[in-house]
Amino acid sequence: MVDYHASNSQASSGGPAIYMDPREQENDWDRDLLLDPAWEKQQRKTFTAWCNSHLRKAGTQIENIEEDFRDGLKLMLLLEVISGERLPKPERGKMRVHKINNVNKALDYIAGKGVKLVSIGAEEIVDGNAKMTLGMIWTIILRFAIQDISVEETSAKEGLLLWCQRKTAPYKNVNVQNFHISWKDGLAFNALIHRHRPELIDYDKLRKDDPLTNLNNAFEVAEKYLDIPKMMDAEDIVNTARPDEKAIMTYVSSFYHAFSGAQKAETAANRICKVLAVNQENEHLMEDYEKLASDLLDWIRRTIPWLENRAPEKTMAEMQQKLEDFRGYRRVHKPPKVQEKCQLEINFNTLQTKLRLSNRPAFMPSEGRMVSDINGSWHNLEGAEKGYEEWMLNEIRRLERLDHLAEKFRQKATIHESWTDGKEAMLTQKDYETASLSEVKALLRKHEAFESDLAAHQDRVEQIAAIAQELNELDYYDSPSVNARCQKICEQWDALGSLTQSRRESLERTEKQLESIDELYLEYAKRAAPFNNWMEGAMEDLQDMFIVHNIEEIQGLITAHEQFKSTLPEANKEREAIQAIQAEVQKIAQYNGIKLSGGNPYTTITPKTIDNKWDKVEQLVPQRDQALQEELAKQQSNDHLRRKFATQANIVGPWIQTKMEEIGRISIEMNGTLEDQLVNLREYEQSIIEYKPNIDQLEGDHQLIQEALIFDNKYTAYTMEHLRVGWEQLLTTIARTINEIENQILTRDAKGISQEQLHEYRTSFNHFDKKRTGQMDMDNYRALLVATGNSLGDAEFARIMGIVDPNNSGVVTFQAFIDFMSRETTDTDTADQVIASFKILAADKNFIMAEELRRELPPDQAEYCIARMAPYSGPDAKPGALDYMSFSTALYGESDL
Repeated sequence: MVDYHASNSQASSGGPAIYMDPREQENDWDRDLLLDPAWEKQQRKTFTAWCNSHLRKAGTQIENIEEDFRDGLKLMLLLEVISGERLPKPERGKMRVHKINNVNKALDYIAGKGVKLVSIGAEEIVDGNAKMTLGMIWTIILRFAIQDISVEETSAKEGLLLWCQRKTAPYKNVNVQNFHISWKDGLAFNALIHRHRPELIDYDKLRKDDPLTNLNNAFEVAEKYLDIPKMMDAEDIVNTARPDEKAIMTYVSSFYHAFSGAQKAETAANRICKVLAVNQENEHLMEDYEKLASDLLDWIRRTIPWLENRAPEKTMAEMQQKLEDFRGYRRVHKPPKVQEKCQLEINFNTLQTKLRLSNRPAFMPSEGRMVSDINGSWHNLEGAEKGYEEWMLNEIRRLERLDHLAEKFRQKATIHESWTDGKEAMLTQKDYETASLSEVKALLRKHEAFESDLAAHQDRVEQIAAIAQELNELDYYDSPSVNARCQKICEQWDALGSLTQSRRESLERTEKQLESIDELYLEYAKRAAPFNNWMEGAMEDLQDMFIVHNIEEIQGLITAHEQFKSTLPEANKEREAIQAIQAEVQKIAQYNGIKLSGGNPYTTITPKTIDNKWDKVEQLVPQRDQALQEELAKQQSNDHLRRKFATQANIVGPWIQTKMEEIGRISIEMNGTLEDQLVNLREYEQSIIEYKPNIDQLEGDHQLIQEALIFDNKYTAYTMEHLRVGWEQLLTTIARTINEIENQILTRDAKGISQEQLHEYRTSFNHFDKKRTGQMDMDNYRALLVATGNSLGDAEFARIMGIVDPNNSGVVTFQAFIDFMSRETTDTDTADQVIASFKILAADKNFIMAEELRRELPPDQAEYCIARMAPYSGPDAKPGALDYMSFSTALYGESDL
C-alpha cells in the first residue's frame, strides 16, 4: 500500500495552505455517520454528478463511482480536466499492478498539491472500497472546487458559508448557518438563484412548508439555465434528518463558481465594507483606550494619597498591620494594574499602527490620558510606594526602640521608688536628741552608710532622667505619664539630698559630745553597703532587657557577660570577708559576755540580705546565659535568612540584567522572517514568565526577613524593590518588543512588502544606528535616507520628519522608518477609491439612496453610513439623497482633502 502521510505544511515557494484530509476537518458526528446509508446515497449521487460535470468536457462520464475509478484512468483524466495540467502517461494494462500504478500517479499528483491523504491508499481504490473512494473524491472537491473560494478575510468552507449568508440575507425565511439543515426547505437554493438571476424564479410564490417543490424548482432551473447538473434528489434531502454536509457544499460550490464573475457592485461593496470595518474597529479601540486609561489614572489618583499618609501609630501591632496592608497591596492590588498599564501601551501602539496602515489620522487621546501622562502618574505612584515603605520601616524601628526604652524606664523607676520608700521619714526623725553617745555615734555611722548608698543611686536617677528625655525626643505616645513619674522621682531625689545634708549636720554637731562606737559594726556597714549596691546593680544588669540587630552585637554582650562572670570569685571573697566581720562581732560579744540588742546600728543590710541577694545573683547568671544564647541563635537564624535572600538575589539580579541586554540585542539583530522572530520572542517571553517562581521565592524570603525585623543585608547590594522594578521592566520590554514585531508584520502584510525588502530596510537602519538603540537622531536619519536613494532638500527632509516624528522628539524608530518607506513605495486605499466604489453602488449618480446602501452593504455598516452621510445638495438631488463624496474624504482626514 502507498502511504500518503506527507507533512501538511506550505510549499517552500510560499504557496497557500492546503486543506488536510477532509475527514479530519469534520466533527465527531460527521465521522461516525460517514457510511450511513442515507448519507452515502447522497454523496454517491452528488459526487458522481460533480465528476461527470467535469468529465463531460473530455467526452466521457462515470456510472458507478467506486467501480469506474478502479483502473485509475478516469481518475487521472478527471484531475487533468479540473487542474488544466498534464499527468504522467497512464499504463493501459489490465493487471492489478497497472491499476495500482495509475491510481498511485493520481494520488501522487494530489499529494503534490499539498493535500494530506490519511489512510487512503491505491489498493483500497483499486479494490472498490466505497468509503475510501468517497473520501478521496471529497478531498479533490475541497482542493479544486472549495479551497480557492475567498470572501473578504475568509476562505474555503468559511468563505463559501459567508458568501451564501451575504447573498441570501435579504430573503425572508432564509437563515444560512451551516451546510445541512439550513438548506433542507429549498428556499436558500432559490434565493441564491434569484439574487443573481431574478427573472428565472418568482421567489414570492415559494412556500416554506413545501420543501419538495422548492428543491425541485431550484434543481431544475439550475440545470436548465445555469448549466449546473442536478447532483441530489429532493426526496433524499427532505427525508433525511440532517442532509449530508459534503453533498450540500459540493452542490453549492457549483453556484459560487457559476456566479463568481457577477456584478462589479459586489467588489465595490466589499471595498466599502472593508473601509468601514477598519473605521469602526479603530473607533472601538479608541473608546477602549480612553476607558482603560481613565480607569488606571483614577486608580493611581486614589492610591497615591493612601501611600502619602504619614499618620504615625502608637503601638508596634498597629504599625505592623499597616505594613501587612502594604504587602497585600503589593501582592494583590498592584500586579493587575501593572498588566493593565502594559496592555494599554500595547493597545495604543497597535491602534496607531492600524491607523497609519489604513491611511487614517493619528489618534490623540483626551488631555491628560497620553501614554506619557500615564507613565508620569505611574512614576509618582512608585515614588510614593518607596517613600511609604521607608517611612513604615523607620516607624517600626522607632516604636521598637520606644517599647524597649519605656520598659527599661519602668524597671529602673520601680527599683528606685522601692529604694526611696521611707527614706524621707527616716531622714526627718529626731532620734539623736535623746540618744546616748553610743547611739548617736551609731546614728552618725548609719547616716554615713546611707550617704554612700545615696551616692551609689545617683547614677540610676540620671539614667532614669536620660531615658525619659530620649522618650520625649522620640515622641513616645505615653510621654506625659513618663514625664510626671520622672519629675516626681527628681523632686524626691532633691528632697532626699537636702534632708541628708541637714541630718548629717545635726549628727556631726552631736558627735563632738559622743564617743566613737564599735569599729567592727562600722567596718561591716561600710563594706556591706557598696557590696549590696554592687549586687543590686548586678541583678539589675542581669535582668536588663537588650536589643541587638546582628551577630556581632550579641557576641559583644556575651563577651561582656563572660567578663562579669570572671569577677564573681573575687566578689564571693568580698562577701565572705563581710560575713567574717559580722562573725567577729558575734565572737567578741560572746567572748566578753555582751548581749547585743537589735541589729547593726549603722546599716539595715543584714548578712541574710547579702546571702539572699548573692543567691539571687547566682540564679540570674545561668538565666542570663540562656537568654543570650537564645538571642545568639535568633541572630544566627537572621543571618541565615540574609544569606539565603542574598544568594538568590545575586542570581536573579544579574539574570534580569542579562535578559534586558539580550532583548535589546534581539530587537536590533535580524534572524529569520518576522514570523520566526515573533515565534522566537514569544518563546523567549514564555521562558521569562517561567522564571517567575524565582521571583516569588525571593518575595517569600523577603517577607521572612521583614517579619524577622531585619533591616540590613551585607551579603548583597540588591534589594527587593530593585528586583521588583527590574522584573516589571523586563516583562514590559519583552511585551513591547513583541508588539513592535507584530506591527511590522501588519505593515508588511498591509503594504505588500517582501521579506527581502524588510531585511534590506533593517540592514540599512542598523548600519546608521551607531548606538544600537533601535532609534537614531536626525543627522543619521538624513544619511540613511540618502543611502536608500532619496534626494533630499531641506524642505523635503522637513516634510519627511513631520511624518516619521510627528511629536518632534528628535529621534526616529525603525517602525517609523518602514512606515515611511512603505508609504512612499506602496499603494493604499484612498478617498478617491472609496468614492469610485460608492459611485458603482449608486449606478454612476453623484448621490446614493439609503435603500441602495441597505441592499448592497451588511445591515450594521449600511446604518453606519446612513447615520454619518450628510444630505446631498447638488442640482440633481432627490428626497433622501445622501452625499457619499464628503463622507469618503472625511474617512481619511484632512490628508486627502
